[in-house]
Amino acid sequence: MTTTPIMPLNEPVLAVNALAIPLPPRADRPYAVENISFQVERGETVCLLGESGSGKSMIASAIMGLLPSGLRPSHGSIKLEGCELVGLSENALRRLRGPSMAMVFQEPMTALNPVVTCGEQIDEMLRQHVRMSAAARYKTILQMMARVNLPDPERPYRSYPHQLSGGQRQRIVIAIALVLKPALLICDEPTTALDVTTQAEVLKLIRELQAENGTAVLFITHDFGVVADIADRVAVLRLGQMVEAGRKDNVLKRPQHAYTRSLMAAVPPLNPKSRPARADMAALLSATDVSKSFVRGHWPARKTTVGAVKQVSLSVAAGETVGIVGESGSGKSTFARCVARLAEPSGGTIVINSRNVTHLKTRQLVPVRHDVQVIFQDPYRSLNPRQTVGASIVEGPLNFGVSAGVAWQRAEELMKLVRLQPDALRRYPNEFSGGQRQRIAIARALACQPRLIIADEPVSALDVSVQAQILQLLEDIQSQTGVGILFITHDLRVASQLCDRIVVMRNGQVVEQGTTVEVFGSPKEDYTRRLLAAAPGQGFAFGGDLPSENVEVVA
Repeated sequence: MTTTPIMPLNEPVLAVNALAIPLPPRADRPYAVENISFQVERGETVCLLGESGSGKSMIASAIMGLLPSGLRPSHGSIKLEGCELVGLSENALRRLRGPSMAMVFQEPMTALNPVVTCGEQIDEMLRQHVRMSAAARYKTILQMMARVNLPDPERPYRSYPHQLSGGQRQRIVIAIALVLKPALLICDEPTTALDVTTQAEVLKLIRELQAENGTAVLFITHDFGVVADIADRVAVLRLGQMVEAGRKDNVLKRPQHAYTRSLMAAVPPLNPKSRPARADMAALLSATDVSKSFVRGHWPARKTTVGAVKQVSLSVAAGETVGIVGESGSGKSTFARCVARLAEPSGGTIVINSRNVTHLKTRQLVPVRHDVQVIFQDPYRSLNPRQTVGASIVEGPLNFGVSAGVAWQRAEELMKLVRLQPDALRRYPNEFSGGQRQRIAIARALACQPRLIIADEPVSALDVSVQAQILQLLEDIQSQTGVGILFITHDLRVASQLCDRIVVMRNGQVVEQGTTVEVFGSPKEDYTRRLLAAAPGQGFAFGGDLPSENVEVVA
């Protein structure tokens, strides 16, 4: 069995001192991170907070010895339980990963091997580091799966990652990281793509396991609500430099740096703002009793029918934004796919722009595609990496008979509308940041001049400042074009600020709907109240409700 270094008394589990990681000469700045210092004590949670490109994940990669090829610290120190990690050989680092330090990644589907069962992937960690019989390892794995609140552990043990929900996959990743009870756990945005109740469960689980084992946790996030719920201390990073650090209450309630204050002001408050009624506007979308069922299983096994969407009814008027909220598996995205006719509904009626599209064939759907466009959650995966941005944007109009000159002129106008330069049309998706790619995805959706836009989690993975810009952009575009928006999200703060009406879904059914002020202000259903109660960051002022005094900046 691998021995864990003996930590001297009062020695922090992790000590990072004056760490600097230079970037290649042609980069936009000299250092990925520069002069970074902080400590994580046993049983403590330290949050690294900042936008994309601030260096948070680079620090985590340096600690784990997983920096990209060609990058390495130029100076500084990283000590794990008194053991210097900078300059350590790959074999020595490999022996530390698992027993002494472990990492929970943002996207479990990427972190897990899709062709190996979840039980085998936990078993691999045990086989590599401890001497145990197969029976003992099996018992340990089942106990760990039960401890991370996976129901019926034998089923996920035999399951492949794609057979589990997003929250269950994240629990498998946590089980892999904690099965050897490491001294340090690094969590890199582990709850970004999870709904509020699953997010609350995962955060509660991390805190419980931390308390049991005295684990030091380094938590990387851009979500202020998560920081408010889990952090003991906070370090705020910007462009590779630490601009502010301190106890959670000091940083969140009395932020000293202007950058921290600007980030907090960009977080949407949970209290909805009143919006004018749009009952007199024409209905762009009218869905009545829409259902969608899937058949699970293959011959010769018995097939079962699963109802993903059950008699859902809603409407969207011109210039209106209707939000659909609910947990993962509630049927939000399946319903949206039925509306966009990317999936054929099993029952009900869908009328778009006065045309019944419920059972139209593929060729009959061509004019419908002109009226309905989709903004997907991940713009990098939805944009063709081999096409320039301009080629992706003009593709739709060209398919509808618009001339190349007119389509390109429209693309240049759309670039200005989404606040990008027209010369961006000649670049490729990988040359842009996440927020810029989402703006490009919005421009592509608008290129066909649709009447209805379906936005499926379009801002869930974006920094709070970029998120605020995208939400303002959608509102500006809506006021200029009168487009209707069906907005799918698990972020209740975003829904409260953007949506005119809210539809709450659970297990494929609508449990409550009404104006945003009604649903969020005085929810009628227990389920809605539980969703609101699970929203992170309760009790902290966000979204411009910060104290107004100017405090001298202390870097």
